[in-house]
Amino acid sequence: MKSIFPAIYSTLCPVALSSLIADQYGIENTQCKLLVRGVGDTYLVESPETRFILRIYRSSHRSFSQIEEEVKLLLALKEAHVSVSYPITNSLGQSILKINAAEGERHAVLFSYAPGSVERALNHNQLRALGNEMARFHNVSSSLSLGGSRWNFDVETTVSKPLERLKDVFKKNHEDYIWLQDVAVQMEKQLSQVDTSGFSQGYCHFDFLPKNFHFENESVTLFDFDFMGYGWLVNDIMTFWQHLRLDVYAGRMTHEAAQEAFHVFLNGYREYRPVSEEEIALIPYLSLGFWLFYMNFHTTHDQFYVFSQPPHVKLYIGILKNIVENYWEKEGCLEGSKI
Repeated sequence: MKSIFPAIYSTLCPVALSSLIADQYGIENTQCKLLVRGVGDTYLVESPETRFILRIYRSSHRSFSQIEEEVKLLLALKEAHVSVSYPITNSLGQSILKINAAEGERHAVLFSYAPGSVERALNHNQLRALGNEMARFHNVSSSLSLGGSRWNFDVETTVSKPLERLKDVFKKNHEDYIWLQDVAVQMEKQLSQVDTSGFSQGYCHFDFLPKNFHFENESVTLFDFDFMGYGWLVNDIMTFWQHLRLDVYAGRMTHEAAQEAFHVFLNGYREYRPVSEEEIALIPYLSLGFWLFYMNFHTTHDQFYVFSQPPHVKLYIGILKNIVENYWEKEGCLEGSKI
């Protein structure tokens, strides 16, 4: 008998996945197309009547219990009529399938398709709608307890540990690493000056960039909760603020236009959920944790090896330096005036 050479990662055949979907969900005449390889491989599933998204997770990055908590959150959001891409159950009422792949067992989830498309430049009605939907998501996520398999977003997990693990990435760029260590100390000092005991907590998406929500006219649908974890809910507001500031940094938007867009979005959020000025004022400082968290993630995933190489790392440091220089208060006060 011919043995199969061991694999750490395989790309599953779209034709075979089409047959699996027909068998498990009773959806005939589907065609699968691989869209993205990543932590989870993403396939577009099309039938004559509708479309779905199939996510095949990598066991080295997402355990069954972590996927299960993502599914629980999304089903709770669907039940509360929050506009999200949600898991589809098969004929046995299961949301998570087990697949025996070349590298071992992998898990798959079929999701509803988010109608519309990615919109980078949002009009005021779209900004307000996004703020509304994020707040409605937080109203649900702040009241849930899902089991504890997902990670926490805090200073240790987004700053201290990633910074320690990024040492090797900065072997030839010690000056920037020293700078990161210095601003990490400054960030923690700022946090220590604020009473954060009343900050809202719950499950965060932590990646509210335009690639993760679709607009159909002025209706938004949220998706890709793969990085969801527990922490201050203002982290999600921060990730959208990052998008606007990146557009300013890249010259796609003026500072004034970004400020206006953010405040329209924030007012939309506040229509459904309060957020304090103290929380908003910390957004530029929490940005450090966003970049360090994802820079560290890039070192753990073979697909993103290129993003841990000097040219990309220099780019990220440039973005961070711009945030620190332009949006951190030099005197140590937290007024949020630059947001």
